[in-house]
Amino acid sequence: MKIKYSHLILGFAFLLSIPTLSAQKYKTETKTDDHGYRYETVTNDPTHTRVYTLKNGLTVYLSRNTDEPRIETFIPVRTGSANDPADNTGLAHYLEHMMFKGTSKMGALNWDKEKVELQKISDLYEKHKATKDPALRKQLYHQIDSISQIAAKYVAANEYDRLTTSIGAQGTNAHTWLEETVYKNNIPSNQLERWLQIESERFDELVLRLFHTELEAVYEEFNMGQDNVNREVNKEMMESLFPTTPFGTQTTIGTSEHLKSPSMVAIHKYWDKYYVPNNYAIVLVGDLDYDKTIQLVDKYFGSKKAKDVKQISWPTEKPIIKPVEKTVYSKDAEFFMMAYRLNGGADTKTALLAKMMQGILSNGKAGLIDLDINLTQKARALGCYDMSINNYTIFQFYGFPKDGQTLEEVRDLALQEIEKVKKGEFPDWLMEAIINNMELEQTQGILNITNVATAMYETYIAHRPWSHKVAELDELRKITKKDIMEFAQKNFNNNYVIVFKKLGENKDLIRVENPGITPLEIDRNAVSDFGKKILEEKTPEIKPMFVDFKKDIKTGKVKGTDFQYIINKDNDLFYISYIFDMGTNNNKLLNLASDYIDYLGTKDMTPEQINQEFFKLGLNWNINVGSDRTTITITGIKKSMAKGIALVENILNNVQPNQEALNTMVAQIIKSRTDRLTDKNAIFGALNTYAKYGEHSSLRDEMNNEQLKSLKAEDLIKVINDLCNYKQKIFYYGNEVKAAKQAIAKNHRLGTKDYPTAVKYEQIPTGGKVYYATYDMVQAQMSMIRRVNKYDPKLAAASRLFNAYFGGGMSSIVFQDIRELKSLAYSAYAYYGGARKKGDYQYVVTFIGTQVNKLPEAFAAMEALVTNMPEAEKSFETAKISVLKDIEAERINRDNIFWTWESYQRLGIDYNLEKQVYDEVQKMTLKDLVTFFNKEIKGNNYTYVLIGNEKDLPLDYMKKYGEVKKLTPNFLFNEK
Repeated sequence: MKIKYSHLILGFAFLLSIPTLSAQKYKTETKTDDHGYRYETVTNDPTHTRVYTLKNGLTVYLSRNTDEPRIETFIPVRTGSANDPADNTGLAHYLEHMMFKGTSKMGALNWDKEKVELQKISDLYEKHKATKDPALRKQLYHQIDSISQIAAKYVAANEYDRLTTSIGAQGTNAHTWLEETVYKNNIPSNQLERWLQIESERFDELVLRLFHTELEAVYEEFNMGQDNVNREVNKEMMESLFPTTPFGTQTTIGTSEHLKSPSMVAIHKYWDKYYVPNNYAIVLVGDLDYDKTIQLVDKYFGSKKAKDVKQISWPTEKPIIKPVEKTVYSKDAEFFMMAYRLNGGADTKTALLAKMMQGILSNGKAGLIDLDINLTQKARALGCYDMSINNYTIFQFYGFPKDGQTLEEVRDLALQEIEKVKKGEFPDWLMEAIINNMELEQTQGILNITNVATAMYETYIAHRPWSHKVAELDELRKITKKDIMEFAQKNFNNNYVIVFKKLGENKDLIRVENPGITPLEIDRNAVSDFGKKILEEKTPEIKPMFVDFKKDIKTGKVKGTDFQYIINKDNDLFYISYIFDMGTNNNKLLNLASDYIDYLGTKDMTPEQINQEFFKLGLNWNINVGSDRTTITITGIKKSMAKGIALVENILNNVQPNQEALNTMVAQIIKSRTDRLTDKNAIFGALNTYAKYGEHSSLRDEMNNEQLKSLKAEDLIKVINDLCNYKQKIFYYGNEVKAAKQAIAKNHRLGTKDYPTAVKYEQIPTGGKVYYATYDMVQAQMSMIRRVNKYDPKLAAASRLFNAYFGGGMSSIVFQDIRELKSLAYSAYAYYGGARKKGDYQYVVTFIGTQVNKLPEAFAAMEALVTNMPEAEKSFETAKISVLKDIEAERINRDNIFWTWESYQRLGIDYNLEKQVYDEVQKMTLKDLVTFFNKEIKGNNYTYVLIGNEKDLPLDYMKKYGEVKKLTPNFLFNEK
């Protein structure tokens, strides 16, 4: 459950239809199936989507994909935080959370008694909201807490999570944004009817049970937002872009005061208004039968009553006539966000022009910003993207300065690139290449059911015909260079908002006291009558299919080098990897060399020409360097394969040194190292690494800044030139094996040199240590880390089942106990694992992220769980069924077959481990899991790591667990 901030997946709203659609090529046809259901299809739609509208106005999107027996499910509702009442901001988001709490049937053990207590709680909240007297508010909250203990006795807690887990659902979650609330599950295809029963019940009624504990979890999410500088920058940005509408005047998370003073009455009114079938859709993509599926959807959702939903019409924002500048302060690295607000939403020509302009400026390879700024290292990073809401499209830039550069200077670089677009100073071929690369991405994307389902729900939220989505590439092809120039000239002047994120103290952090919630007491084995009915229903079986890796991965040789391949039966895309079993542990310069090569040309091509050539050919390539493995990967369209192989080889063999580019890159690295000293996520990650490896880790064994500065271009060129002289193996995924082998044999160097000896970083024993770092933040984060035994595949089944039962999801013991029942943290989990290769140790790791004054209680709760695992038979059965159903519906296919086999081999496994896990889990009992827990999990040799404000951390309390030691970022990263 989360707030949506991603610019990659965004909801849109309808304004004006695109008037120039390719009417014949993408014609919408209305058809009727054998059972009388009418639906629309679009000719030449590669997803073969059907769009139904039931009699009650429910829109249903269906698309069939039989790659694996699973279905991606979304239920998008056309409402979000923009519709929050002004005196109840955050309402849409915490309503989303409450939709997981069940109904008068789901999760109810005695509804007649429970509803009486819930009404008392609702009445008390109204009094709580109305009064400003702190003492009275505290008294009322205490009463709410007391009555909640009574109400909880009539609840089968987390029943929705238990039921979805029991049907093998994955990715159970939801998000809220400005104009959308979306509910998500990925389910085995044989569980469709049970899923529909569960969701039909959920969307039939709203019951606000376990309310105050969940609201406290939402408040912890608010605290997380305070510690997330990107959210603060986004808040300032939206306030300035939309000063008179809820897009800017209120946030999705809401205000602190509103979260602490909710109205259950207001939530019910909101739900009654917007959660009606003509205002939400059902999106199903996967292994389904169209005719049977729509009948089932109608059976469970067709009788729900429609209501007239009058969408709010917001006033038009006044034009921005001069730059609006805002500043946000924190210890994080400096950057800026700059945005233009354009008239015209998702289904308009404006959105298409913005998409094309974004590609011209920043496509990751051959855009103006890519070549002029990032490739020449004029800034640490600069980029842009577009997104649409309601009647507007937002065109946004982001920029990070290099050392000694001001944010204003980086902004000016962005403005200079805009001026080039206005003047048409970009090559004529670029626009066609952008669309071709988009088409390549689409070809890859439609194989992924989540991508297709996402496109569907976005289309629904935008009130956009599916035909417009299908025709989008053709519409982009109609845009001319003149169109783009005029678009930029008209819309990109001094009408922007810019938020500078500068170094300093954030003085607006809100810190509140621990509300003192009494832990709820529940029966973990309790199940409602509704739940029992769902759990007892029989469904058609899906038989697991276990890959025979040795059969499915074909083998051969190219000039004596191992060549493994899998045939691509879907399209004409290819994938080639040259794989070296060495990395930075063998040669610290490898990673630097792989970064450096991006800025270099060859004897016959400049760096700009190289990037442009790859983009024209529809190709991508990269060198990925890990600690013990390096891969050179080339991907793209089949017809360009031979050229791509030759082009990469030319680069590797003939790249030319450029000391100035290296010096600039080194300065960028040093700047990034300086920035990570004030990055709480980087610091916390370094604490965890230190707990596992101590002072001798790869993180503390990097080249120091002086060594970096002394590097010569020729040092890295030698590493690049020498790479393919080492032993390697080749993996190919495509449909022209012979041509691939010939092109590789002709162009690629296949070396035989042995790898340099690798540095070994030992995983040290844990126990008796408490490490902390101080950081000014509202929350605190804490991990417990315990090294156990070296990886043993014989424990794979027990560890998989333990993670599912104990700490891996919303129905797990840890999540239920710490978040749902005690409201001590928003984020809490535990797992057993971590080994990547044979000989690695496994770890027991727990994590808590919570308001710092709750940390001692949260830690005590976690400690109790890892000391004595609660035994709940019903929860165990749910976890067991979930693991089995996951495996039954899992299909490893395409190139994933090879990479899965590679991961097995690195662990010393030469068989399909999933089959072993499946066979063993079927036989396991709760007693077996307790035995595993007592042998592998239970123990007191933990190392503890914490990050938070030093004056608030419970350091005296932690002394009984070991020596408490403060570690500075400079020490953790071995910076002088």
